[in-house]
Amino acid sequence: MFQVINHVFSATECAEIRQKLEQGKWIDGALTAGTLAQRVKQNLQLDDQQEIAQQLSQDVEQRLMQTPEFVSHALPNIFYPPKFNLYQNGGFYGAHVDNAVLQHPYRPVQMRADLSATLFLNDPESYEGGALQIDTGMGVQEIKLNAGDMILYDSGALHQVLPVTKGQRIASFMWIQSLVQDSKNRAMLYQLDNSIQTLRLELTDEHEQVQQLTELYHNLLRCWTK
Repeated sequence: MFQVINHVFSATECAEIRQKLEQGKWIDGALTAGTLAQRVKQNLQLDDQQEIAQQLSQDVEQRLMQTPEFVSHALPNIFYPPKFNLYQNGGFYGAHVDNAVLQHPYRPVQMRADLSATLFLNDPESYEGGALQIDTGMGVQEIKLNAGDMILYDSGALHQVLPVTKGQRIASFMWIQSLVQDSKNRAMLYQLDNSIQTLRLELTDEHEQVQQLTELYHNLLRCWTK
């Protein structure tokens, strides 16, 4: 239902990102929310029209595409450009489900939101509250990660950000259309890829078992890609 990806950015890199964010213009997050979401959303978002916002967005997307665990789990096809938000002074985002279909802001395409992601940019000790709650269908999980770590979860999951009662919670958030729409199929491909990578450490790439599993992986990917 969700996957934690550690060390997407280092602590030093996160500090540099936060310094750049301080130079940006922040707007009311409710301005970018749908009609229903406006009633339960109280935060700030970095104005996407600024050059600094667009550059940081590109930096996050580029780093994720260079992160093997993210690529293996998400199998990204289309990114909705990463955004940045800030919660403080009791700010929160009540229980909601992300939109199923999004209009890409820079391309004349609509994209299906298969996966949602939050990249934490400051450590949990620097603020109180602000946990991301995700209803997994088997219970509610509360997520607060270290700076540079990411949580990746199904966009159809009911989730919320609890009020930040002290300090600031700073994060990047985004949506991904995967090459493989079905979450169970993605999970099986992720498990298979992990097995292949483990075997590659023990055997050569030319070993028969490695080649057979690699062939199976790509044939399943070919069957399930939409």
